[in-house]
Amino acid sequence: MTQTYPFLMFTGEAEEAMTFYVSTIPNSRVIDVKRVGKEDPKREGKVMVARFELAGREYRCSDSPPVHAFTFTPSMSSFIECESEAELDRLYAALGEGGKVFMPAGNYGFSRKFGWVNDRFGVSWQINLA
Repeated sequence: MTQTYPFLMFTGEAEEAMTFYVSTIPNSRVIDVKRVGKEDPKREGKVMVARFELAGREYRCSDSPPVHAFTFTPSMSSFIECESEAELDRLYAALGEGGKVFMPAGNYGFSRKFGWVNDRFGVSWQINLA
């Protein structure tokens, strides 16, 4: 069966980001991590590829060896639907800490409460009250 997965490419922060996400978002866990081995001493221990779940949805990530002329863009974001305002506020604060606010948490007409942030790793999150 064909499947798709969000894939996040970092330049050295994959494990830190993945650990942060699974500790912040409920129903999340690391599935497995494959690391760069001794054959590449400069990158040994970095994430070659990892699989993790955020709220039950599988993601993948890696640490890219080269630094590219691009990074994450807010035009591609993860959308989190929260059942309570308290959960929205907690996730908005945690994911937005050290990042950038695109839309402060508030009522925008299409939702009772919605907020949009880039986290400190550059990944974009839209957080909505169901």
